[in-house]
Amino acid sequence: MTEHTQNPLDHPEVRLANGRAYLVSFILSMLLTTAGLWLAITHITTPFGTVLVTSFLAGAVVVIQGYFILHMDISHAQIWHTVAMVLFLPLFVVTIGLTAWMFHGLYQRTMLMPPGAPDMAQMSHPPHARAPS
Repeated sequence: MTEHTQNPLDHPEVRLANGRAYLVSFILSMLLTTAGLWLAITHITTPFGTVLVTSFLAGAVVVIQGYFILHMDISHAQIWHTVAMVLFLPLFVVTIGLTAWMFHGLYQRTMLMPPGAPDMAQMSHPPHARAPS
């Protein structure tokens, strides 16, 4: 029986790994994710602006994690990983965009309000029945 003598620490993927890059990626990703959460909670922009800014922040997180954790760059050793990501990103964006479009259309078709009913989005709070005095 042959013995496995190849050192796993000699693989290029293992040599690329370091704790500093993982820590930088984690901190930057947490900051950007927290910024997106804060933006969504505080409602300081319009709804469309919030979607645009949080989408940009999410894209930045993907790029940061791809570079620092997956070590995706244009070097010869990582070129196929980078090609796979470049081919994956448009498919991901189209999938998420079409899903959002589909759910928006479903919402518009199924959540119809009867004529004369108050619009729930415009109401600040539901009316309460007052006790007779």
